[in-house]
Amino acid sequence: MLIVTTNEIPGYRIDEILGSVWGLTVRSRNIVSQFGAGLKSIFGGELRGMTTVLIDSRNQAMQRLVEEATARGANAILAMRFDTSEIGGMWTEICAYGTAARVSRLNS
Repeated sequence: MLIVTTNEIPGYRIDEILGSVWGLTVRSRNIVSQFGAGLKSIFGGELRGMTTVLIDSRNQAMQRLVEEATARGANAILAMRFDTSEIGGMWTEICAYGTAARVSRLNS
């Protein structure tokens, strides 16, 4: 699966647009890790536990995005983006979205 943040893929022709696709995950906040992150933010430095959770969440959202695009018969996702939002102050939603497409390589 080709995944790009652009609207076109150099060297490829867009044969068919299959529509918008997305992958979502919602994560709850762990009060213990939030407390540790709060202390760490006072003294400075990377919040490694939070970084790991964010990476895992983005990977899961991407996996779900690819699964949806594949189910529609796509071999590419164009204009891929991430979005995050808080839900009720307790959960974080991570959304990966883009446009599912069928593309083919141009002959030189």
